[in-house]
Amino acid sequence: MSSRTGSVPADPAPAGPALVLVGPPGAGKTTVGRVLARRLGVSFTDVDTLIVERIGKSIAEMFTEDGEDAFRALEREVVAEALATADGVLALGGGSVLAASTRERLHGHRVVLLWVGLSDGLRRTGMSTVARPLLAGVNPRATFKALLDARAPLYREVATVEVDTSRRSANQVARAVLVAAAEVHPEAVPPSVLQAALEPTPPQGTPAVDPDRTPSQGAPAVDPLDVPTPVAAVPLPDPLLRPHG
Repeated sequence: MSSRTGSVPADPAPAGPALVLVGPPGAGKTTVGRVLARRLGVSFTDVDTLIVERIGKSIAEMFTEDGEDAFRALEREVVAEALATADGVLALGGGSVLAASTRERLHGHRVVLLWVGLSDGLRRTGMSTVARPLLAGVNPRATFKALLDARAPLYREVATVEVDTSRRSANQVARAVLVAAAEVHPEAVPPSVLQAALEPTPPQGTPAVDPDRTPSQGAPAVDPLDVPTPVAAVPLPDPLLRPHG
């Protein structure tokens, strides 16, 4: 079952987003976030999309032209604004948690870590160094593994719920998030939404964008998270939930 990290206190329902999604590239924050927002009947906000809209070019172009430091400074600013103004499901960029100020701001929010393992993460990102400049190098696999290892403690520092997305469809992941969030943050998931999430239904493959893809990165692809996979109708504890270690 889900559990809270020791560093995040059980606070009353916070103002701001209903749920905040964090996680590494390829975890499906954008795709799952849209599914969650639809199920909860709220808006969806993606920090990477806000950044692209503000700068008028892709994040990859900003990395190349302005450097990572400039991007991270803007990212911190946009995240702070979104945490204060967004009222639905908010997806942060994969590297947002690198900033200590952002991690501090996340304390007290309902933060869902969408985790992905090395193999699934590489498959979903396609090891694209164009859309994901941090994977640039002679060995994207080793780079991605180092990224996961370095960021895992930071994600878990801020997370109140963790769900493993590996080999799951977006709908399966969203179901797991709702069940876990309802346990830890019952005020965030209406009973009717939880009941619908608990009802066993065949997984549905729905058209989706590539995880974390921004509009400027071209035509959307079918997200591997949304590929239907067999799932047994079993009672809780939900096998999609991975407890914190």
